[in-house]
Amino acid sequence: MTWLQAHLTVDKSRAPLIELLFENLGAVAVTLGDAGDEPMLEPAPGATPLWQATRVTGLFEHDTDADSLRSAINQALSADVSRHLTLERIDDRDWERAWLDLFKPMQFGERLWIRPTGHQVEQPDAVILDLDPGLAFGTGTHPTTALCLEWLDGHSVTGKSVIDFGCGSGILAIAALKLGAAHAVAIDHDPQALTATLDNARRNGVEDRLEVFHSSVFEPRQANLVLANILANVLIELAPQIEPLVAADGDLVMSGILREQADSVMQAYTKRLHFGPIKHKEDWVLLHGRSS
Repeated sequence: MTWLQAHLTVDKSRAPLIELLFENLGAVAVTLGDAGDEPMLEPAPGATPLWQATRVTGLFEHDTDADSLRSAINQALSADVSRHLTLERIDDRDWERAWLDLFKPMQFGERLWIRPTGHQVEQPDAVILDLDPGLAFGTGTHPTTALCLEWLDGHSVTGKSVIDFGCGSGILAIAALKLGAAHAVAIDHDPQALTATLDNARRNGVEDRLEVFHSSVFEPRQANLVLANILANVLIELAPQIEPLVAADGDLVMSGILREQADSVMQAYTKRLHFGPIKHKEDWVLLHGRSS
C-alpha cells in the first residue's frame, strides 16, 4: 500500500493554518519540521516555538486523489504559498523503525556512549546510555547536549548529587548516574519530558537514584553539580533560582548558549560562581562555574 504525502514550506506564522488545512482535507497525520537548518532548543515555559521556515507535512490515505488534493490546497491558499506545494507517493513501511534506523551509537568523550535500540557498542570500558529519539528534547544530537555529555565524561561525578534543571529526556541526569553520581533530581515544566525521563531512567536501571519533579512543585535543595541545558534568555531569567542550587565547592554547567550570549549569561551568575574557560562546539558554548 502507498500513501500520499504533501509538503509545504511556509513562514512559521502560517504553519498552524496549513496544519489545520491538511487536517480538514483528511490528513491522517501532520508533522512540522525545520526547513532552514535552524537550531531549536528547550523552549521557555509555556512557549510553543516554530522554525522561521517551517515545513508542514501531511500524510493522506492511499486512495486520496492527488490532483483533487492539489486543487483543494490551491483554492484555499494564495498563489505565493501554494506554489511551494509538493506531493509524493510513498510506500508503506515501519515508520518507527525507519526513524530509529537514522540514529547510530554516538560517543561523547572517552567512555560515554548513547546507544539506540538494535545497535551495539564494542568498547570494553564504555558507559552506555540506552536511549532512542523521542518527543521530549534531548537525544545527544544537538551540540549543546554533546557539550554537556562531554563535560560529564571528562569530570569525576562519582558519589555526587546532581540536579538536571530543564531535563528534557533526562539524558544528562541519567548520564551522570551511569557515570557514578549518587543521586539525581530532574526538573522540567513539560509533563511529557517528565514521562520521557522516567521511562529512560527505568530503561537504564537508574530509577532508584532519580527523583523527577515538575518545576511548579520542586522545593529547592542544593547539589554538588547543577546542569542546565536551556536557552540563554531562560538561564538569565532563572538565575536567582538556579544559582542557589549549587552547593559550596559545587559546579554549575550551562549550555544552550550562543557564543555572543556567553558574557550576558555569566554576568547573571556572578554572586558565588567563578567561571573557567568557555567550551565551544559550532556556534554554541558551555559555561562551567565553580562555587566559592
